Amino acid sequence: MSRNMKKAQAKVQSAPAAPVLPSHGYIITRPVPGSDIPADYTFVLTRDEIYLPIAVRKPSGSGPFPVITMGRGDGRGGLPHVEAQVARLAAMQDRMIARGYVVAYVNYRNEIPYQYGRTGPARNMEDDISGGDNRTLKSAPTLDSDDLVAIIAYLKTLPYVNANAIGALGVSHGGEMILKASAETTMAAGVVIEGASHEFLGVDTGPRAPRQGDELQYRDIKIARKNADKTKAMKRIRRIRTPILHIGRERDHLQGIFELAHEWMVEAGRDSTWACFDHPDHGYPFIYRRPDGSYRPDRVQQQAFDLFMKFLDKHLQRGNR
Repeated sequence: MSRNMKKAQAKVQSAPAAPVLPSHGYIITRPVPGSDIPADYTFVLTRDEIYLPIAVRKPSGSGPFPVITMGRGDGRGGLPHVEAQVARLAAMQDRMIARGYVVAYVNYRNEIPYQYGRTGPARNMEDDISGGDNRTLKSAPTLDSDDLVAIIAYLKTLPYVNANAIGALGVSHGGEMILKASAETTMAAGVVIEGASHEFLGVDTGPRAPRQGDELQYRDIKIARKNADKTKAMKRIRRIRTPILHIGRERDHLQGIFELAHEWMVEAGRDSTWACFDHPDHGYPFIYRRPDGSYRPDRVQQQAFDLFMKFLDKHLQRGNR
């Protein structure tokens, strides 16, 4: 690192923190196909003061209600993508809402590959460059996981939300988002479904990583453990205060990574639970409408749904029942 870069970094670290604009959102309410419960399509302020789309649906009444966020991969498609996902998941969400939950389908910006491992927690800085403009500068790029933190902060401001009862449900990259966000903020509970947590655990995905064609091969936890950076991973895991349920999928090519996240959370003394099912579909606990519009989960999907809802009920419904 050059002398000038070192000086610039030292300046960033010593600069006073700039004020943060209060969390807020702009709402467009629209009907949801096949449901009588509408969605508040909301543009939520992020850490770098741009807006991202989410969809919030709630029970009738004033609350306060517990909240479950839902996300799967994503980082694409903008508001049309969020609308499409809500339409596909509406019947499943309706059942969650009937149990007394606000449900928020979340999206976030596209992932910057490997950036998470190269940057530390970001902070706001005073503007000493543009003079009178008084901008708020950032000490590091905003990542997709920062967006989930911003979404949680926004949900806490809603008058009908129990700010102490916000949980998250995420598939694949959406599951990794929960672990990354939990290392920076506190949620009441998280359900990580087939969490593609290779960045969070520091698992090698480079040219030397085991592959079959273009597909990573981390079925075996021993191979995942051997190729992960335990020192970095444990430092992140020890910041987690959120109870996590990890749900794996037998024979998945990343099953070893799913298991390793749970194993190291337990080793770090965190509250972690493991469950696994055999199913042909990636992300099977997210139950989509059938092509004919019907809601017909198969036996394994129903078992997984019942399991994670029982877990979320335990951690989010305290004081609500």
